[in-house]
Amino acid sequence: MQSVDRAVSVLEILARHGEAGVTEIADELDVHKSTAFRLLGVLENRGLVAQEKERGKYYLGAGVLRLAGAAAVRLDISQEGVPVCRELADELGETSNIAVLDDDAAVNVMQARGTASVTAQNWLGRRTPLHATASGKVLLAHLPTTLREGLLARPLHRFTEHTVTGAAVLRGELATVAEQGYAITQEELEIGLAAVAAPVRSHDGKVIASISVSGPVYRLTPERLPELAERARTAGVELSRRMGYGG
Repeated sequence: MQSVDRAVSVLEILARHGEAGVTEIADELDVHKSTAFRLLGVLENRGLVAQEKERGKYYLGAGVLRLAGAAAVRLDISQEGVPVCRELADELGETSNIAVLDDDAAVNVMQARGTASVTAQNWLGRRTPLHATASGKVLLAHLPTTLREGLLARPLHRFTEHTVTGAAVLRGELATVAEQGYAITQEELEIGLAAVAAPVRSHDGKVIASISVSGPVYRLTPERLPELAERARTAGVELSRRMGYGG
């Protein structure tokens, strides 16, 4: 814990001063220069700090921007997604969620409930499996091939008798999801639960989230699912526009 605390302190020192040498950092941390040097080495290896070779000064690296950017995307999409998510829930009467990728899962960062889903469970903040949810399949379908294949190589847990656990079958489904612009799941995560989801893109066209509609199978019937999927796709286009995609 002490090492973690010191590493964070190093980042704060560099954020405050812009740049600093090993001696300055060691003095502020009240540690030996060798300790400060080791901390900087670890942070440099992870891209969180970089060194100006000629003067030996350290400064914050691109890795910090990457982490900050990921956090900013979550904040932005949570804020921009509020009216889109609520409109979708109000119009359809079902629960609407916005989810983002969180390592090997989808995590819901925004939720709105429709009139028919007053007693529905709370999905906000919940991590859900990528292979067994509509949101997760949308996110999986738009990952770079190497990342997607790495996830598909892992054991795919079976949640219900309808869960797709074969990588080859799932790979085919994901190709369809990418082509048609939405995903549909029926009782793959929980018996009695159905969902549709569509991608949300950032200004550069990268899929950064999914927007979904979920509810009980007796309301989200096979006949109704295509209509709901198309509405989710339209909501995804709208939220993508709010995130700067497509003008």
